[in-house]
Amino acid sequence: MEATLAAAPADNLQTPEKIALGEKLFFDGRLSVDGTVACSTCHDPARAFSDGRVVSIGVKGRVGQRNAPTILSALYNTAQFWDGRAKTLEEQAGFPIINPSEMGQPSLDAAVARIAAVPEHDQAFRAVFGRPINGTDLVRAIASYERSQFSFDSPFDHFIAGDKNAISDSAKRGWELFNTKARCIKCHALSEEKRDPTYFTDNDFHNIGIGIIRHNVVALACKAEQEIDSGKAIDVDRAAIQSDMSVLGRFLITKKEADIASFKTPDLRNVLITAPYFHDGSQATLWDVLDHYNKGDGMKDPWLDEDMQPLALSESEIDDVVAFLATLTSAPYQQRGAEELARQRALSRTSRPQRDTARVFGPKPIQPKPSRDCVNLQPEPKPQ
Repeated sequence: MEATLAAAPADNLQTPEKIALGEKLFFDGRLSVDGTVACSTCHDPARAFSDGRVVSIGVKGRVGQRNAPTILSALYNTAQFWDGRAKTLEEQAGFPIINPSEMGQPSLDAAVARIAAVPEHDQAFRAVFGRPINGTDLVRAIASYERSQFSFDSPFDHFIAGDKNAISDSAKRGWELFNTKARCIKCHALSEEKRDPTYFTDNDFHNIGIGIIRHNVVALACKAEQEIDSGKAIDVDRAAIQSDMSVLGRFLITKKEADIASFKTPDLRNVLITAPYFHDGSQATLWDVLDHYNKGDGMKDPWLDEDMQPLALSESEIDDVVAFLATLTSAPYQQRGAEELARQRALSRTSRPQRDTARVFGPKPIQPKPSRDCVNLQPEPKPQ
């Protein structure tokens, strides 16, 4: 409760009226340049505030580079977006409105003008903020609604509270594996020394070997250093959503080599509902996610997180971890969660593209040393 109350900044304290206004704006397509895309387009409450797509689609059918993260419990994040390019929900709320591949407005002022022309919104802003609508108050209202969206009422919460029958024996085994052999606690806990039944994130950024093989990361890092000013938030936002430089993750913000292809650890609550997974939506099921980690994927990645290694999890142990993750589904999503678990389980029985038994039970591969020579970098050959 203390963390929830502390999440609201002093200059944007929560009120019922402000939250209600933010909710109306969140579902209003008029925030976009052509009226077709609202915040809820990519953050659908029925899907635990995600959209079920590999990557999100904006105005005029423009396809982005990132999977839509849930906004549930985003109030507890120490940074927003997959790469942490926004520090607050207020900052986060403004970027999609003016990104050409998302809501497409030429400026926040253009969005303000369009919303101000709606009498209902104009009156609400005057009532809530005591003045006509402006860009600062627009994002404050949206952030207030987002800050009101958190959910803890899951079977796992009942289990932790003392109801030993709230989850299955398989899920109980999965919780033990999560904190031990499966090494999930390395990232999905505030501290790897202590089990975390609340947040399931370390609020940090990690390279887990996603996207490295599909992209020339060295060339993209060199390009980013030359073309992207990390001090210009709009430039970083557009590179993250509109270009292949998206794969660089946290590096776009820090320009630190250790941050190449590092992305924020997501909270795992309602993870069953928010497929597909990872920042690029590349994994279809939780079984695919576990297979990725089980083989310690990223053997050709010089910047791979040091905690990535083969786990030697058996098939039954993978099933147990998935069973545990399913217990993090909150009460409003129980029916959808049961349907999604059945769908993913059926898919996993016929398609396991990430499974590699030899690597799962083998030694940790020798990791290549980082080497990034932007001066002598050879250009990528053009496709024939």
